[in-house]
Amino acid sequence: MTATRQSEPAAVALELERLRGTVEVGFARVDGSLALLVQRTDQSDRQLADHESRLDTLERARWPLPSVAVVTGGVGVLLSLWQLSTR
Repeated sequence: MTATRQSEPAAVALELERLRGTVEVGFARVDGSLALLVQRTDQSDRQLADHESRLDTLERARWPLPSVAVVTGGVGVLLSLWQLSTR
């Protein structure tokens, strides 16, 4: 019985070491996955910022279009009135 009791702490220590190795591998895997998620989030943030700046540029470049349409319509009305008055 004493031989069993002496080997029992060694067996527990061995199992604890195996468990520690398994936990370390699991943490390494989780850490790698989290690093990948952070990298993808950073890429998404950069892409979103790029899209926002491009959209802002398009919105600023678009404002004269309604003004040009109003001016063109006004010129068309004036030309029509002038044409009718010269007949």
